[in-house]
Amino acid sequence: MTDEFYMRQALAEGRRAMERGEVPVGAVVVANGRIIARAHNLTETLHDVTAHAEMQAFTAAANSLDSKYLNDCTLYVTLEPCVMCAGAAYWTRIGRIVYGAPDPKRGFMLTGKQLVHPKTEIIGGVLHEECTAVLKEFFEKKR
Repeated sequence: MTDEFYMRQALAEGRRAMERGEVPVGAVVVANGRIIARAHNLTETLHDVTAHAEMQAFTAAANSLDSKYLNDCTLYVTLEPCVMCAGAAYWTRIGRIVYGAPDPKRGFMLTGKQLVHPKTEIIGGVLHEECTAVLKEFFEKKR
């Protein structure tokens, strides 16, 4: 399986979020070629500002592995993680973060890669256009 395949799975999660009136960010966590967690934003549903797709995915993945560490896992997320999610990624020691659309206003890369664990590989721009299109569609409907 490729990064594009798994990002399409994250996009499907983002669309589920949009159906619920949530900002359409989706995430999946992959370990050994298998999706072990699927999540999307739930901030409106749960009335919880911390209920980002990444945070939900980290919790589900940790439960799946029965471990707080995700060293050998990859997080696929449709939007560049925010500072909060990057900080959580640090503590999970996740092996890779692959994101679709950059977030020029709130993305963690504004502050630099040092927010994530030094061993974490970062790859941005996977299916950038598709990820951006879903976000634009959502916000155009909101206006």
